[in-house]
Amino acid sequence: MIESFITTLISTLLSPWGLSLAALGALLGIILGALPGVSSTMALAILLPLSFSMDAHLAILFLLCVFVASVYGGSISAILINIPGTPGAIVTQLDGHPMAKAGKAREALTYALIASTVGGAFGLGLLVITAPLLANVAMSFRSPEFAAVAVFGLVLLAYASPGTTVRGLLVGAIGLICGMVGFDTLTDVPRFTFDTSALQGGIELVPLCVGLFGLGEVLKHLHASNQTAPAISMAATQRTRLKVRTLIKSWKSMLRGSLIGAFVGAIPAAGSAIAVAIAYAQEVRFSKHPEQFGQGAIEGVVAPEAANSSSIGGTLIPMMTLGVPGDAITAVLMGSLLIHGLRPGPMLFSENPEFVSSIYAGFLIALLLTLIIGILLMRWLPLILRIPSHILLIGIALLCVVGAYAIRNSMADVYIMLFFGALGYLLHLLSLPSAPLAFGLILGPLLEENLRRSLILGRGSWDIFLHSPIAMGLFALSAFAIALPLLAPLWVRLKSDIQRFKTPF
Repeated sequence: MIESFITTLISTLLSPWGLSLAALGALLGIILGALPGVSSTMALAILLPLSFSMDAHLAILFLLCVFVASVYGGSISAILINIPGTPGAIVTQLDGHPMAKAGKAREALTYALIASTVGGAFGLGLLVITAPLLANVAMSFRSPEFAAVAVFGLVLLAYASPGTTVRGLLVGAIGLICGMVGFDTLTDVPRFTFDTSALQGGIELVPLCVGLFGLGEVLKHLHASNQTAPAISMAATQRTRLKVRTLIKSWKSMLRGSLIGAFVGAIPAAGSAIAVAIAYAQEVRFSKHPEQFGQGAIEGVVAPEAANSSSIGGTLIPMMTLGVPGDAITAVLMGSLLIHGLRPGPMLFSENPEFVSSIYAGFLIALLLTLIIGILLMRWLPLILRIPSHILLIGIALLCVVGAYAIRNSMADVYIMLFFGALGYLLHLLSLPSAPLAFGLILGPLLEENLRRSLILGRGSWDIFLHSPIAMGLFALSAFAIALPLLAPLWVRLKSDIQRFKTPF
């Protein structure tokens, strides 16, 4: 594995075509990530069709560069104009923008870039260490274990959108229904096809993601007027003296943020927004001067940015080892692997070990290129925020249509993309999250196929699950995850009663 990783890394760095594609991906990722309203998921969805004609190794390299760079790009608008470009940058603005208003925009952007690189490297290290170990464990999984994994992932859909637990489950149920479209994998009987040949093969993940996260976002922003983002003086990003001593002192903040981001990211459906919120809260808790947070504290920038970037490695762990996406972005990335005939899961490590090495090498190259391009373009980053919104939206819409057609050169995929684009806009109007729909489409067939196969092996008896400690453990975790929101208020009330009992009258 190590030899394959080094070989892939060197061959990519020595290949002008591969390095050019990687640099293009990093540049586009930074630009799209910096634009308010264009999330990392949307950036990956609209650029995904460009990878269809590429070799699988080049495609994953290009998309990883877009992914990693867009995560940092979200901090640019958060720092300069107080509008996060991505959900993961929502906390960075709390201290990054006060630094920009104080004339320290370049300093804040540099700290964010370095923290993002450090966090990403930590996430990559965790991925390299834990993914093969978890894949070896998953190799022993049978149908009962995979059914339990799918149930656990579906339960965690409730936490994919904080504050909208029931709504997340509702949209996830729609995704489950979409996953049932097409031929039954066990009986070969068509279901929910409406006598349409285009639906007999099922709903493909890629047109769904392009419509849901690409065109759907365009429709959400169509009501906006032709405005550009608030201007930031170019002088704010001119070269300033970077306080290296201050950066070194913040290493503990980077480490804490990296740890939190990597482990939270590894939880399916948790997402980077939860990771950065936890990282920021922990920094306030451990700080000797918590009153400085919100006023331009360096720790308030580096900790969430490290968590945001390290969560990338975390989200790739369940996708690569179990075939379960860590978040909406890795769901789009899964679509790319499926297009190239690669099925994420434990068999990926045994059947395509060289491709696993390509993911590791691509991740490292993406971090290095994001750091280099971020430093070189630091002075010109505010220009990204001056792109007129109507030009941006038209370009994205065209990319969505052309990209959907390029999947199989079929208008059916375009119609599917348009349908889910409209559905994504409808979900927005109803204040419903859209990411659980993609999760449901992925996990639904996994649950149905393995649940039915388990019952066939058990001759209709559910006892087959009782004989699997792993399955029972996952079911127990699922039950705990369901009960936790119900038990939390009772626990708070119990603690209050105990405290009141201890308090003397």
